[in-house]
Amino acid sequence: MESIFKNKRVFLTGHTGFKGAWLLQILQHWGADVKGYALAPESDKDLYNQINGDKLCYASVIGDVLDAHLLKGELVRFEPDFVFHLAARSLVRPSYENPVDTFAVNVMGTINVLEAMRSLDKPCAGIMITTDKVYENHELGTPFAEGDKLGGYDPYSASKAAAEIAISSYRNSFFHPEKYQQHHKSIASLRAGNVIGGGDYAVDRIIPDIVRSIEREQPVVLRNPGAVRPWQHVLEPLMAYLTLAAKMTEEPQQLATAYNIGPEPEDVLDVETVTRKFIGYYGKGTYEIEGNARQPHEAQLLLLDNSRIKEAIGLQPRFNADEAIKMTASWYADKERSATEKCMEQITGFLARQR
Repeated sequence: MESIFKNKRVFLTGHTGFKGAWLLQILQHWGADVKGYALAPESDKDLYNQINGDKLCYASVIGDVLDAHLLKGELVRFEPDFVFHLAARSLVRPSYENPVDTFAVNVMGTINVLEAMRSLDKPCAGIMITTDKVYENHELGTPFAEGDKLGGYDPYSASKAAAEIAISSYRNSFFHPEKYQQHHKSIASLRAGNVIGGGDYAVDRIIPDIVRSIEREQPVVLRNPGAVRPWQHVLEPLMAYLTLAAKMTEEPQQLATAYNIGPEPEDVLDVETVTRKFIGYYGKGTYEIEGNARQPHEAQLLLLDNSRIKEAIGLQPRFNADEAIKMTASWYADKERSATEKCMEQITGFLARQR
């Protein structure tokens, strides 16, 4: 993997976000030249600022994926070997408050990235990140496979399902695998389950909510304690993205499709169990369950079938949900070392375990 990415040019949207900051560190560790394109970090506490992300980038561009002209110019001039598109509006409840922006960023932002790649005159592998929530979920307890019907109740889920349709359209219309020798682009979309890990400070996510409550010495309030999700440590999907991208350089026609990224279907936990385990590993904290206050709709049960990605690239989940929670809690509980030291310890440990 290091030999594949060393000195390669990687265009990374959303590099200032939580997952983007982790991915940036892995790519820099491997010697890749990363050009980031994203909105500015929201606060000094964001992981990107804690790791001094600007110094890890070949170039960092503060820009909106809705600015098609700027995005295209930055991408095409850079002439990347790989494009990782992570920039998105990524939360369910805020999508109810601002549905127009959610649809615009998640759908048109993705289209703008794909359209920019059409003007790129060189071979390139494109990894488009969506979510496990793209499926029409009737909560029947059956793990979703990639061929299942797309849908989405809330604006976030629906916008990501729409992004998947746009990606499929561009792949068929402009980047068809059978015509690879003409366009030299290989495009895959990846639908990742719920991701946890150190350095996430977003509002309305369970782990950051727990951490903030511990810091305030207040109980964290659980809105949906019984909601079941496929939890995974952030390094799991990131390594899947990178491994798939690397293999796409060898098999660009065969691997250009959609993939689920998640733990084994039986390795799922409800929100209350995640909270209880995190508090136990952290060493302090309490929680309480919210009453019957009305909340926007969120799915209570979501399971993924991860067999396609395992067959395609031979990558198995390295940590179960309990291990992922323990690693995450230890990251936040460690107040002595820097964010960079903590991240790199977990990255190198993950890579060693992978081998």
